[in-house]
Amino acid sequence: MRILLIGEYSRLHNSLKEGLVALGHEVTLVGDGDGFKQFPADHTIDAAISKTKLINLPRQVLFRLFRYDIAAIERGLRFYFLLRKLKGYDVVQLINEAPIKTTAAFEKTLLGRLTGQNGKTFLLSCGVDYISVKYMLEGNFRYSLMDPYYADESLLPYYRYILNYIGKKHKKLHDFIFSKISGVIASDMDYVLPMKGHPRFLGLVPNPVNLKKMEYQKSVITDKVVIFLGINRGTYHKKGIPFFEKALEIITQKYGNRTEIIITENIPYNEYINLYNKAHILLDQVYAYDQGYNALEAMAKGKVVFTGAEKEFSDHYGLTEKVAINALPDVDSIVNELSYLIENPTEILAIGKRARAFIEKEHDHIAVAGKYLEKWGMML
Repeated sequence: MRILLIGEYSRLHNSLKEGLVALGHEVTLVGDGDGFKQFPADHTIDAAISKTKLINLPRQVLFRLFRYDIAAIERGLRFYFLLRKLKGYDVVQLINEAPIKTTAAFEKTLLGRLTGQNGKTFLLSCGVDYISVKYMLEGNFRYSLMDPYYADESLLPYYRYILNYIGKKHKKLHDFIFSKISGVIASDMDYVLPMKGHPRFLGLVPNPVNLKKMEYQKSVITDKVVIFLGINRGTYHKKGIPFFEKALEIITQKYGNRTEIIITENIPYNEYINLYNKAHILLDQVYAYDQGYNALEAMAKGKVVFTGAEKEFSDHYGLTEKVAINALPDVDSIVNELSYLIENPTEILAIGKRARAFIEKEHDHIAVAGKYLEKWGMML
């Protein structure tokens, strides 16, 4: 089967492609690298010209004055000139409702052309979109990534792109896409909950993790427990990083030389996954019910990850023991969990071992690729 994957945010589509290729399928991936993360793609639509020194300054001025980013137009144009190559595929899968990341009107035109020259189209719910944002704003989650904005509306610049998903322009794009797709697949419980009961919802398929690229590293703790925090400024508030920073300040004062803290900021993906190799504990995010991609890859390496691991997640997978630490938006809770692990290092080893076993069972990229084929096949 010929499969076209559009967009990349977390390496989900790269891992899925690797699984599908291993099963004998022809797969093409189109993406823009997702900024500093630099994810690979077969065809790039990265706004390279807009990032040059000559263009970037007027680009920034235009954006500040009119909230208009010329990089969005460049990505759209690059995709437009690719369209003649992107035809004749049996399945097209979109990473998001706006996978090209151009203007809503241009996105609608391009996706209309794309869906018209290929087979069935499927949509992933693996990040913010119209339905998930609406679900959050209606207060259906016990807590959500919108909470920092509710507490401090001065954070609007960090949340504007999320709120755009419920704006009139994007709503039109959302409706258009749902008129074209054969179904929606959720990547974890954070997106299952908003989609429940929707007629186009095909269910959950776990994130694929290429275990061959994520070698298990049995934790060896000699004198210090190493804790890693990787900060992405673009998601600083919505991942609840301030809770981790405050917790680490307390842990440093409390345990001193018994811990080593590693903090990085906005580094490329390949550099990021290597930097946390020596860590025993990785701090990922607090506003989640299930694990995102960063957490899963760290778990595959045998790390203890502070992330989403709520009851909904445990119930879905039938878990009776911890495979990750459920990180709540509460400094004291995070400090207590970290303190327990520092004082009981054998538990770090036990959770890390269970984490790897869980990823092997539920997230192996080839097995997950097979589940995608099943979902797509239901609608072909």
